[in-house]
Amino acid sequence: MSLTLTLTLTLTLTLTLILILGEVCTMINKKYVEFLPSMRGAEELVTQVEGLASNIDQLKAHIENEVQRDLNVAGAEFTELKQQLERDTLVLSVLKKLQEFDTAVKEFHSALLEEQYVAAAQQLEKARSSLRTLESRKGFELKVLKALGKELVVQTQNIIYHLWQEWQKLIVWKLPPSKGAVVLSELHLHTVPAQDKDTAVPPMQAVLQALAVLGELHYKLKDFGHFLLQYILKPLILHPSLEPVSEEQPDVFILRFRSQELALDEASPMEVFDKIKLVFEVLQKCLLNVALEQPGEGRVTLAELLGELIWEELSDCLIHNCLVKSIPTNSSKLEQYKEVIKSTEEFEKALKKMQFLKEDTTALLKYACNVNSHFANKKCQDVIMAARSLMTSEIHNTVKITPDSSVALPELPDPGSGDHLKMHRASPLHSGLVNLGSESRLSPLTLSLPTCRISSSVQQLVQLAYHTLLEATASTDLCCLQLFNCVRDVFQLFCEVVPTYHRETLQKLPQLAAIHHNNCMYIAHHLLTLGHQFRYSSAGVLSSVAVTFVDLVPGFRRLGVECFLAQMRVQKGEILERLSSARNFSNMDDEENYRAANKAIKQVLHQLRRLGMVWQDVLPVNVYCKAMGTLLNTALAEIVTRIVALEDISAEDADRLYSLCRTMVEEGPQVFTPLLEEDKNKKYQEEVPVYVQNWMTFKELMIILQANLQEIVDQWADGKGPLAKEFSAAEVKSLIRALFQNTERRAAALAKIK
Repeated sequence: MSLTLTLTLTLTLTLTLILILGEVCTMINKKYVEFLPSMRGAEELVTQVEGLASNIDQLKAHIENEVQRDLNVAGAEFTELKQQLERDTLVLSVLKKLQEFDTAVKEFHSALLEEQYVAAAQQLEKARSSLRTLESRKGFELKVLKALGKELVVQTQNIIYHLWQEWQKLIVWKLPPSKGAVVLSELHLHTVPAQDKDTAVPPMQAVLQALAVLGELHYKLKDFGHFLLQYILKPLILHPSLEPVSEEQPDVFILRFRSQELALDEASPMEVFDKIKLVFEVLQKCLLNVALEQPGEGRVTLAELLGELIWEELSDCLIHNCLVKSIPTNSSKLEQYKEVIKSTEEFEKALKKMQFLKEDTTALLKYACNVNSHFANKKCQDVIMAARSLMTSEIHNTVKITPDSSVALPELPDPGSGDHLKMHRASPLHSGLVNLGSESRLSPLTLSLPTCRISSSVQQLVQLAYHTLLEATASTDLCCLQLFNCVRDVFQLFCEVVPTYHRETLQKLPQLAAIHHNNCMYIAHHLLTLGHQFRYSSAGVLSSVAVTFVDLVPGFRRLGVECFLAQMRVQKGEILERLSSARNFSNMDDEENYRAANKAIKQVLHQLRRLGMVWQDVLPVNVYCKAMGTLLNTALAEIVTRIVALEDISAEDADRLYSLCRTMVEEGPQVFTPLLEEDKNKKYQEEVPVYVQNWMTFKELMIILQANLQEIVDQWADGKGPLAKEFSAAEVKSLIRALFQNTERRAAALAKIK
């Protein structure tokens, strides 16, 4: 069974394979039959391609051998022809430009002969353009271009000369023989063509347009503007007596001056503006209204061009010589200045209407509207100049200041009241006693400056400061602060100018040093309350800031004291120098030595008397007495020192030394003469011990010179007597040894001096 099944399966598989192989063979046969024609066609195609490749190789060889050579020759010929074409084109363009140049020059000559200046100028510019194009050709230079350039320059100068001749005919200046005779200046404008002449373009416009085309108008207008400023406009500003006068004739406008006999020293801005406007109106009518074609700018009027050239200088002159002088010097006149501002605005509008100014030009109006700042600047400048003039004036011109002096100074306002300052003749401190409580009272002269002499210039300087601050209270906040700082600057300037400017006289002249001392103390006295007096004077900025001058007080006091002390040192040096010639007060029994010592004493007293006279009625009494006391004390101390240092004093020496000392004691107090009234000086002469520190020492020395040993011991009184208060034990012992011989009595006396 299994065998049969196996055979069956095998047979089946065999039959299947046979069938498959049959189908495959059939398909292969079919494909071969179809492939064979294709293969044959491909073989034929290959044969054709090989023939074509052979032809290509032949053609390539032909191109490389024959055609390429022909192409190279053709390319070289093309390049040469191209270069030739470029050269011919360049030559053609150059010839064309040369033709244009020649034509332009010929037409220029023709137009110039017919006095057609605009056409001539345009043709000349065409010629210049052609020449400029020729000169720009690089690598193509012609010798003829240099000749053409020279010809162009000649013809340019030729037409400029003709235009200048026409300009001189149209605009004629008749200038004065000297700068001082400006009233003789005249300007003649022949800018209106005569009635019998029929011209398409007025001569003036033709000349100006031709100058504009040539680029020469700027230079001509600049010259015209210079003459207009120097001989017309500036004289009208600087000389109030001059008045412009215009005269119109058939073919000419004449502008000249007329001098007013009764003229003010300074003309108001309104008057000056009217005069300037009159001049420009005449110029506008016959000259400045000409419209021109300006290269690169289009159509402009002559007024615009002239304005650009001269307005800056004209406005500066108007500001510095007209508006500056019209600025008020008093704040009360600021309201009236509105008329000047209005007039300035109208003046600028008039010039803009004439096209002399551009619409955005407002230099004059800005300056006029800023009057508050200019007022403050001018006021400060005037104050500084006045103050400096006072500082450099003579110091010796003095006025007497007393505690009850009446000075026109502002009254101290009531704080918080808001009342303005008022001028009065007496200080409120002088009206009577000041009540400080139920019983305590102060004298009306408390805190007052003592009687002395100060420079009248310093008094005026302080009054200037008061009046400037008073002006500040009525001004705007900005002006107020500026004036306040100006017053501070004045006082600071004093500290720098006066000691420098008057240095030599302050060093040499004792009286001027004393006056300068008083001046500084007088200023310091007012500075203590100067700021407070004005702080509450208004509701302005001064009430909200630290308005004070107190910080300047120490500097002024130091300035005065240092100057006076320097003079005191000079006087002390002279006293000591004179006493140095006294030969140390030794050997007074020698007549020559005694005469030298006596001469030195007399010279010292003479110097003190001279100082007493020059300082009399100048220094305050207390300062006078202290100064004279200090100098007298210097002399006495030097004499005491010299005598105490002597090792041997004979009886005759002692008598003569006593005589010299008595001269000092008798005549010394007489140098104290602070007041002009002699009877009033006795009080201060009696008070000499108060001001002379060594006065009692000197008198004790005189006692020793005339006393015996016992009297000296009694004066010592065991170190408790008057002698012990003035001399030390060593000094007393030295005097005893010099005056007395070495005896037991002297030894006993020396033993008691301890």
